[in-house]
Amino acid sequence: MLGTGYHTISVSIGIVGFLTAGLVFSIINSVLKPFIVILSLPAILLSLGLFMLVVNGLMVYISLNLAPGISMTFLNSIFTGMLLSLINYIVSAALVVKSGSVK
Repeated sequence: MLGTGYHTISVSIGIVGFLTAGLVFSIINSVLKPFIVILSLPAILLSLGLFMLVVNGLMVYISLNLAPGISMTFLNSIFTGMLLSLINYIVSAALVVKSGSVK
């Protein structure tokens, strides 16, 4: 367990648990996220897209509650969602540059 108070992260699993958590996150992200985005569209539009950080954090939070052995607070889930979004953006941009140079 890391941290105190509101910023706690508890991990009690091995590599198989992390792979399971990744699988759960992928399934939740592909099935549940489109519905959450549609339902929260007014908030996303009013905040000029910043509410997507909360949506991404919610997806991480739901996934970690379903995955065995990992738990964290909602605030840490939002930060994790931000980090995952940044990594996804960098990888997507690198793949576009790579595929654009092949032509």
